[in-house]
Amino acid sequence: MEINLISDTVTKPTPGMLEAMMQAKVGDDVFKNDPTVNTLEAKVAEYFGMEAALFFPSGTMTNQTAIKIHTQPGDQLICDKYAHVYNYEGGGVSFNSGVSCKLVDGNRGMMTSEQVEASINPPDFYHSPLTTLVCIENTTNKGGGACWDFTELQKIGKVCEDHNLKYHLDGARLWNALVKKGEDPKAYGKLFDTISVCLSKGMGCPVGSVLVGNKEHIDKALRIRKVFGGGMRQSGYLAAAGIYAMDHHIDRLAKDHQKAEEIGEVLVTLDFIKKVEPIETNIIIFEIDETKMSSAAFLEQLSQNQVSIIGMGQGKLRIVTHLDYTEEMHQRFLNILTTIG
Repeated sequence: MEINLISDTVTKPTPGMLEAMMQAKVGDDVFKNDPTVNTLEAKVAEYFGMEAALFFPSGTMTNQTAIKIHTQPGDQLICDKYAHVYNYEGGGVSFNSGVSCKLVDGNRGMMTSEQVEASINPPDFYHSPLTTLVCIENTTNKGGGACWDFTELQKIGKVCEDHNLKYHLDGARLWNALVKKGEDPKAYGKLFDTISVCLSKGMGCPVGSVLVGNKEHIDKALRIRKVFGGGMRQSGYLAAAGIYAMDHHIDRLAKDHQKAEEIGEVLVTLDFIKKVEPIETNIIIFEIDETKMSSAAFLEQLSQNQVSIIGMGQGKLRIVTHLDYTEEMHQRFLNILTTIG
């Protein structure tokens, strides 16, 4: 039995999702004539209480489009040092938009409103880049699936309002935060200028992300998506998976969170584990005590037991629970962990 815990992007469509995809009514979405894509976009926009949405092939393209909407070349955005838009999008901030990043030393990928305000360059000081955008990531990937405190997000929103900055949420795993904290997605829609959400992570879809915003922003996004080569034709087959996921796969994320907590409970009992980051959602980040066992040896023992996880660099390892990680796999993995040494 192979157990793949590298990411929540490794899932396959469920039988119900595949059936929905096969039955989808499609058209040419480049001409905005795919009825299933149009339905998905309307559904996501309504979910967040925002005016419009646009379907994308990837989360990176979605975030990069939002950054280009809100900035001009030479501008600067503010984000945490762990932010996905800085670390894991191939340098697209600079390549696609000509923008630099002011990195904030936050806690597990989360910065405070005071830190954000202190990072804003004086707008009349033309020697420094013009600060125009703040990017938030919720949940934080490199921060171990941490969920932001919504009150702090509101405080940062007030800073953005006071300094005429745009406010983008990289919500690739926002679904997880909403389920964990029982939050209202429409509250997020009121707070942010744009939100990106990923359908191919915890939601179990094969492909796709969605950008949400007001009509003006989404009209701009349509043009930028074209420039980035993101126009798709009969993409309703993919959009149907997203509709199915929103109807059937949101509440079940709590199961992934529970399994992650149980893995963490076992990890902290192992004498060769140096540290386990706090676990809130479906991501476990931990460190090996290299004086007792090397990370390479740990990974090799997992591999011998047909278990795959991933290294994040700097001595950190990551486990991600997901839709295809069954209870049988879970119990086997917990047992494997207790036998390693």
